[in-house]
Amino acid sequence: MRKLRVLEMIDKPFLGGGQVHLLSLSKGLDKGRFEVMIAAQSGGPLEDAARAEGIRFLPIVIGKKISRRTVRKLAGRLTENRIDILHTHGGVAGLFGRWAARRARTPVVIHTLHGIHYLHYRNPLLKRLYVLQERHFSRRTDAVIFVSEADFLTGRIFRLAPKDRSRLIRNGVDLSGMMKESRTTLRIEKLRAALNLGPAVVGAIARLHRQKGIEFLVDAAKEIQARHPDVRIVVVGGGPLEKSLRRRAANLGLGRNFLLLGERGDAREILSLFDIFVLPSRWEGLPLALIEAAALGKAIIATDIDGVREVVRDGETALLVPPANPARLTEAVIRLLEDRALAAKLGERAKKEIPPLFTLAEMVEKTERLYLELAALKMR
Repeated sequence: MRKLRVLEMIDKPFLGGGQVHLLSLSKGLDKGRFEVMIAAQSGGPLEDAARAEGIRFLPIVIGKKISRRTVRKLAGRLTENRIDILHTHGGVAGLFGRWAARRARTPVVIHTLHGIHYLHYRNPLLKRLYVLQERHFSRRTDAVIFVSEADFLTGRIFRLAPKDRSRLIRNGVDLSGMMKESRTTLRIEKLRAALNLGPAVVGAIARLHRQKGIEFLVDAAKEIQARHPDVRIVVVGGGPLEKSLRRRAANLGLGRNFLLLGERGDAREILSLFDIFVLPSRWEGLPLALIEAAALGKAIIATDIDGVREVVRDGETALLVPPANPARLTEAVIRLLEDRALAAKLGERAKKEIPPLFTLAEMVEKTERLYLELAALKMR
């Protein structure tokens, strides 16, 4: 039997959660059964990472505005590369990719929702529009994957996809490389010196987008630094709010003890330097960074929201605080800075319990089974 030609498609080429998921899946798929390609806009770290792994990368141009020309070009890409399975990731790729697949008569079409972001839009009309759009396209999609149980149940409530096409495949994380990185003590200590980090580091790794609530960590930083002047607060990530967050930090007079490092290729190494990992999100699907922090035994503070509660338990593997509440976030950080025994206990328990529940191997295996199941039905 010939290999199935699979195209994993996403819009932006930065390495956010959806892109990391897509790249890990592409690397993990059985190369004896699948010929895997990645499609995204060109010129970013996703393209570099794909090419470094020997995965064929197809540059595409898609924006948020509806464009029949874009659909025609994507359909041409699907046809000329004889794609058997199109797997789109995220809303923009899901819109254009599924539309193009219908035009190209691609046999199998799958879509993954990496968090249902439009349900958190402040404009109710826009929210309703995206719900109706997803319902429309899901009826023409062979399977819709939800990455967390919370999103799976939410999808049912909002009728985002037909029940018989809704699948739950939780995010999985490849931790093998991370464990190797955690043992490279000399390199890590050089990084600590280069960043001029102090004896205690509180940090976040996140896309600088409204979803992630990093402004609440910025607001909390002033009181944290007042109580613990030697603490460095570090944020790794880029995004649309980067300039406004830098202004916010400057206006609060946070100074050199607050580091906004931007997007970094060594984010995992920087994570290994954190004493406390903070995820102050307004909403989540199933956050990969939380699993990575747990794997390194970090004390975790996160918001008490769906997706997060699927990974950690308050008081056992993390401290949970209400979203959009910098005062409670401040209290939690100071508590762990001043109670190192509790911080160590939370980190040790998280390291033991969480990583085995979210393995890349299980995620890849379930996705492969889905690909083969649908190919058998649609490609007779």
